[in-house]
Amino acid sequence: MNAAPALVAYTAAVGFAAPHLLLRSRWTHRAPALAAAVWHALAVSFSIATALTAATLATPTEHLHAGLLGLLHTCGLTESAKQPSPDTADRLAVGLPVAIGIALVASFVLHVVRARRVRTQHREAVDLVGRHSARLCATVLPYDTPAVYCLPGRHPRIVISDAAVRQLTPEQLGAVLEHEQAHIAGRHHLALAAVEAFHTVFPWVPLARHAREQTALLLEMIADDRALRRHSHEVLATAMYEMAAARAPKGALAAGGHTVLIRLQRVLGPRRAAHPALWGSVAAAALVVPLLPLLVACPPGLG
Repeated sequence: MNAAPALVAYTAAVGFAAPHLLLRSRWTHRAPALAAAVWHALAVSFSIATALTAATLATPTEHLHAGLLGLLHTCGLTESAKQPSPDTADRLAVGLPVAIGIALVASFVLHVVRARRVRTQHREAVDLVGRHSARLCATVLPYDTPAVYCLPGRHPRIVISDAAVRQLTPEQLGAVLEHEQAHIAGRHHLALAAVEAFHTVFPWVPLARHAREQTALLLEMIADDRALRRHSHEVLATAMYEMAAARAPKGALAAGGHTVLIRLQRVLGPRRAAHPALWGSVAAAALVVPLLPLLVACPPGLG
């Protein structure tokens, strides 16, 4: 029995239906780190399902078990006497999934390298124009709008405008600096590069578009939660309000920006942590979802 119909249905469900269900869920803003993990798990699951679908469509008369044996044989991992030489369909069954994997990896590397180059150029300009503040552990730039952002990576920088230093209270400054430290420590730029790469390879898929948008928002919420460990909700909210008009340069992560309104509502609204049972079940689902395409393509009991 060929698994292509089931894989096509699963891929469509993950790529088109799952994003809308997740967007309507109420728990995502209560557990942003878990929600970001779910978006990434769905992206991985969709990628694997697409690769397996391509393999099964290339060999429509074979079951996936045979396709996997063909893949191993092509890679030299099985005895040639037990497997015939692969024909064109076999080569397509191997080549198409490999091409999808290479495209995703290459896109991720390209986004990482390109963003690193942009941040390096900006970092060099910041070091020339700004002045380092040992008290703030940041570089202060002459700029009339309150703004704070970070340049993550191998040589991270936190950049703050002198207008922010003048207008924000010490507590507000501490909150936004803690926010930026969370971005750097969490290597959030790599998570963004991953969803950017996924969107580059699958730009027409709703999952790719929403994963990119929601990951950016959820990472800001994760950084907000880090700041709230040491600072009050009111301090962080007023600091975010002061910097709502600021825009981060390309490749940077900022406490302000277009997501401020949503985050302000979250910070100032009623706080209710996700129930441990919900957290555990969603975390388990995030771990299992990437493996589901393999079960769909090769269910137990089929040979």
